Amino acid sequence: MGKLNGKNGAMIEEVEPLEGARGLIEDLKGAGQTVVLASSAKQDEVDHYLTLLDARELADGWTTSADVEATKPEPDLIQAAMDKAQARDGVMVGDSTWDCEAARRAGLETIGVLTGGFSEEELREAGAAAVFRSMPDLREHLDETPLRAARSARSA
Repeated sequence: MGKLNGKNGAMIEEVEPLEGARGLIEDLKGAGQTVVLASSAKQDEVDHYLTLLDARELADGWTTSADVEATKPEPDLIQAAMDKAQARDGVMVGDSTWDCEAARRAGLETIGVLTGGFSEEELREAGAAAVFRSMPDLREHLDETPLRAARSARSA
């Protein structure tokens, strides 16, 4: 039996990375973009997720609960990620209304993905500039998003 983790008792060993998530990071990195994974999870959980995604060497950085005082929908997490990226602007990819709201409060656009149990309408109302069914769908339509520079650079 797996170790219980988090407030809701979710079994961390049963978490699986979203299909296409690592590929999206590869696309963005291949286009010369900085990628910071914004999580308010505790360090041990983030370490587990980085291992699952095999993204430790690929991502430019990540956040944990230690980096912020308040979590989404407050903008603290997004601002911490932007600080790690040493950037003043960027684009958030998220699957919750809290992701969209936090990014909006931080002055960033959000691309929504329908993997978090929220509808397209809910994500758009929360501020998503575009919404996609899945990560593979987002990757396929990357040139239609604020991340379009990744597709342009990759196909050049």
